[in-house]
Amino acid sequence: MNSSSLNFGKVAVLMGGRSGEREISLMSGQGVLQALRSKGVDAHAFDPAERDLGELKKEGFACCFIALHGRFGEDGTVQGALELLGIPYTGSGVMASSMAIDKVMTKRVMLSENLPTPRYMLLRRGGYGPADVAAIPDTLGLPLIVKPAREGSSLGLTKVTDRAGMAQAVALAEKMDTDILCEQFIRGDEVTCPVLGTGAAAQALPVIRIVAPEGNYDYQNKYFTDTTQYLVPCGLPAGEEAAIQHLVLRAFRTLDCRGWARADVMIDQATRQPYLLEINTSPGMTGHSLVPMSARAAGISYEDLCIKVLATATLDHQRAGEATS
Repeated sequence: MNSSSLNFGKVAVLMGGRSGEREISLMSGQGVLQALRSKGVDAHAFDPAERDLGELKKEGFACCFIALHGRFGEDGTVQGALELLGIPYTGSGVMASSMAIDKVMTKRVMLSENLPTPRYMLLRRGGYGPADVAAIPDTLGLPLIVKPAREGSSLGLTKVTDRAGMAQAVALAEKMDTDILCEQFIRGDEVTCPVLGTGAAAQALPVIRIVAPEGNYDYQNKYFTDTTQYLVPCGLPAGEEAAIQHLVLRAFRTLDCRGWARADVMIDQATRQPYLLEINTSPGMTGHSLVPMSARAAGISYEDLCIKVLATATLDHQRAGEATS
């Protein structure tokens, strides 16, 4: 791909930030930065935790590649600031970003559109007692998943296998969020599917099947070990991959995501029903990350992937103008 003809201007790669995923964001951002520079893009690192976003305007940045993860980067806050500054950015807009970061809100939207997602219960800090926590397995069964509603990378996530573990799991999640999501555990294959593009032009990339040690795909196994297996081609039964891609595209469009994203899905081993877990609107771009892996299986290099994502940078009001013009 000839990036010189695209003329992106001065590009800020937003990385680092203030979330619990800062370390991963720095790794993603450095990878994106090097890839864009290798394609001749005038790209520069920019850490919102260390610099005021207003400097983007003063320093003449034409657009931003958002490589931030989690809060203050993937939740609509940075997107809103860039809207006010008038600087186009990659990934989903303000509303889609703020909805997708909130796993409970995502579930509500999915359920309203008859998209399958595991059953859940919500605990709000200060609004529940020990009896409420103890009763959750009666509704959701065991094992079950407990996690903060608005954290990524499996931060604060616990797979609870017995009643005795409930209180500790909830306490861990509560350290990271006021809202705690308790979710039905779906036993079966864990897969993920990236999407590139916007609206009718959005396309699902190859599905990746994840085989983690003892089925525990936690923060450590995601980023810092080589024992987790990522299978692409995914090896699923005929037709299942296409069905998952279709489901993920529906969810992507339902939340009005744009540019790119990655959806995580569990497949019930007994019924083969896929269940949507969440949509990541600013996926990882590290050496262990899944979007580059899936893109590579589709014949798209890491460098070309970064260019494709950057080419989708826009503003909410620009999209609204296009829709009415």
